[in-house]
Amino acid sequence: MTMKLEKTILSNLIHNEDYCRKVVPFLKTEYFLDQYERIVAQELLSFFTTYNKPASLDILAIQIGKRKLHKDQIESIEKYINDLTFKTDNDEWLLKNTESFCKKQAVYNAIIDSFEIIEGKNTKFTEDAIPTLLSDALAVSFDKSVGHDYLEDFAYRYDFYHRLEEKLSFDLELFNKITKGGLSKKTLNVILAGTGVGKSLFMCHVAAAALNQNKNVLYITMEMAEERIAERIDANLLNMTMDELSKVDKDIYETRIGKLIKKTTGKLIVKEYPTASAHAGHFKALLEELKLKRNFTPDLIIIDYLNICASSRLKHVAGVNSYTYIKSIAEELRGLGVEYNVPVLSATQTTRGGYDNTDVDLTDTSESFGLPATVDFMFALISTEELENLNQIMVKQLKNRYNDPSYYKRFVIGVDRARMKLYDVEDSAQSNIADSGQDDGPAFDKSSFGQRMKQAGDGFNF
Repeated sequence: MTMKLEKTILSNLIHNEDYCRKVVPFLKTEYFLDQYERIVAQELLSFFTTYNKPASLDILAIQIGKRKLHKDQIESIEKYINDLTFKTDNDEWLLKNTESFCKKQAVYNAIIDSFEIIEGKNTKFTEDAIPTLLSDALAVSFDKSVGHDYLEDFAYRYDFYHRLEEKLSFDLELFNKITKGGLSKKTLNVILAGTGVGKSLFMCHVAAAALNQNKNVLYITMEMAEERIAERIDANLLNMTMDELSKVDKDIYETRIGKLIKKTTGKLIVKEYPTASAHAGHFKALLEELKLKRNFTPDLIIIDYLNICASSRLKHVAGVNSYTYIKSIAEELRGLGVEYNVPVLSATQTTRGGYDNTDVDLTDTSESFGLPATVDFMFALISTEELENLNQIMVKQLKNRYNDPSYYKRFVIGVDRARMKLYDVEDSAQSNIADSGQDDGPAFDKSSFGQRMKQAGDGFNF
């Protein structure tokens, strides 16, 4: 008689405590397709989770008896569990095969769920969620790490401290200072600003600077056309005003582009999606297409901008509040950066109250306070009439996992809006900024809201 793996797993959940501790965090009852096996699995997993030890056969029988089942069903299950009396000798083999079982069943369930979504039987998800469901299923694995041993692993820790992290640097001195050299891989970095302040200008400038560093950049736009984004980057890289671009002779334009092509080994891809129509799943598909068809792998992904993305996991309907929805988008974009090992740069709108605010803070984050909890680096761009007259824009740090956010909490940079450029200003320009980095106060505001969030410890790094 052939022994089913499911029966082997369930029997060892009773008789092998060490095995239980290793697999219970990863086993799910839905992996067991047989009705009776699923019931047994539910009881065994629930008992171990509650009491931190395996259930005995007697306890299992009592728990099964408490269920509202027909007498013949209980008898069938009792007959089944009476055979769960053995322990497998080879734990290594058992763990390997249990992991394989979990992965196989997760994929099977994801396929079934996908069919139900397509047929309209599962209304919780849209069809756009299918790639994520399948991807998550394929990623199922047992985490064999038991953690970092503080005393034993000191040598590894020392090497980690002194390892030179590869970063995407800015061409702006103070931004490199506050990020300790630039944007790290696997991070989400967000600009907060009102309409017309300079979110897209900043992102276009960063794209241009990265291209000058021989980096590959993917610029995803959902607000402006591909050609308009490219036009702004043209102005920056060719050192021409937007007005000059519209009048320049074709030969001169081609000559300057030719010089740029010779100057950089990087590539810049600009891809447009309709507003609120695309999400991380679409971006993944695009990345795979670019890799296959153009041999293009980005060093930086720019998404213009976060609030007008869609979520791959949630429908934007009345039942989903903005906090949950925007936070979901942020988590998915950060996950994109982690999966492809690149920094992601995006932006978000201020609230209406923040449009005219000369001192923007996290309370002005449009739609979602959950966004700052997810990002690695977040800063506000602030423009006033006085700053505009000086051709400057103020930067205020809001959250910074790279560095102490009170270090240059506020500072100014130069802006050439005609050429879509940002530049460093003289140190003397910072002397009028009250919080230019000489105080130890928190980057976050000292309002009652700020104090509440500090006390709550809601993922913020203050």
